[in-house]
Amino acid sequence: MSGSRRHPAGPDSTPNTVQETQGGHVTITPVTTTDVTRRRLLAAALVTGVGAAVPISAARQAWAAPATPGPSQLTLPRPTGPHPVGTVPLHLVDTSRPDPVAGPGHHRELMASVWYPACKTKDLPRAPWMTHGALRAILADVGFPLDPALGPLTAAHVGAPVHRMGHRLPVLVYSHGAGSHRGDHTIMVQELASHGYAVVTVDHTYDAFSEFPDGRLTVPAEVPPFLGPRDFATDLRFVLDAVEGLAAGHNPDADGRPLPQGLLGALDPQRIGAFGWSKGGTATALTMLADQRIGAGLSIDGPMQPTITTDLDRPFMMMTASFTRAAVPDVAEFWTHLRGWRLNIQADGAIHTTYGDNATLIPQAGTILGMTNQQIKDMIGTLDPARAVRIQQAYPLAFFDQHLRHRGGHLLDGPSTAFPEVKFIP
Repeated sequence: MSGSRRHPAGPDSTPNTVQETQGGHVTITPVTTTDVTRRRLLAAALVTGVGAAVPISAARQAWAAPATPGPSQLTLPRPTGPHPVGTVPLHLVDTSRPDPVAGPGHHRELMASVWYPACKTKDLPRAPWMTHGALRAILADVGFPLDPALGPLTAAHVGAPVHRMGHRLPVLVYSHGAGSHRGDHTIMVQELASHGYAVVTVDHTYDAFSEFPDGRLTVPAEVPPFLGPRDFATDLRFVLDAVEGLAAGHNPDADGRPLPQGLLGALDPQRIGAFGWSKGGTATALTMLADQRIGAGLSIDGPMQPTITTDLDRPFMMMTASFTRAAVPDVAEFWTHLRGWRLNIQADGAIHTTYGDNATLIPQAGTILGMTNQQIKDMIGTLDPARAVRIQQAYPLAFFDQHLRHRGGHLLDGPSTAFPEVKFIP
């Protein structure tokens, strides 16, 4: 479940902070005297990464009559690859860059996670979708009345040894949408890891719900300076530096926490791809234009704003839904500057939130909260959630396999009888 921002004007450039009391309650300290609007936005609705929301009146009705007698923990679909998945968090500090919000003397800090094919996972705990503090913060922030204890577990085992396959692992970096978090596309991430990729996800601090090892929680800032796609791209380039450090055998964690067995030296810095959703999709394109280390990029319904007018000669795929070339001039303009291999696909019934974890989590949460089928469709589109999951598992994997591993396959050649909902946009 992702959040989106409406930014009231205000002079204070200090980010909102979140504190959890001993009783488990979350207090979000506002940064200005202006009333925080996002609680009202999602006090009765989930919102997307760009601000579309279910009407408040409709959502309030939905919460009035829970459909189930008791709570049920949310779940994510299992990945389909041959390998179990491991994960480890990283606390990254960019000492070359001042913090854009915290002020002088502070450097840019990011929380990231590495996902990878693992071995010896028996009895190792599975990682949560979000940390408890971050999930509690996002639910409090948007006013969505779901117990954070019901948050899903991922398929990844914390700290599991890396499965070494006789070669280095191709690497993918992931960028989330506005006001979201690095777990927002866990279905895709763990699917790719189960097929032999190392995937590095990152929270873009001050435009994400993020929890640091010392317990600090940060939420999306409500006042300037706001982070744009170019700021996200700068974060991604720093993450690429961390990838190179891991590949060279260096631990980039700012606190020096031990890494899983086999992770150092396991990543292949010569085979790197990137993907992102919404603002993260735009950031993916901007990062590729600025950094030759990325060999292939995927935008998941990115708006491509600000307008991108520079040519890109490496493979790029767009999974569009709301931000289509027909509807958004910036997306159409960007398409004309793709000079290498390119592909634009779109699933019937998909909206901005369809290609992500929302496709499966919102229907489950809606059942718990007594929402109607129409209210759920308003949030995730009319594409069947099970089909949405299969599409987001299959197409990114096929794209990166083709362009980073040079593996043959026909899924990207044209329309497939296995996925009749997916249209190829010429």
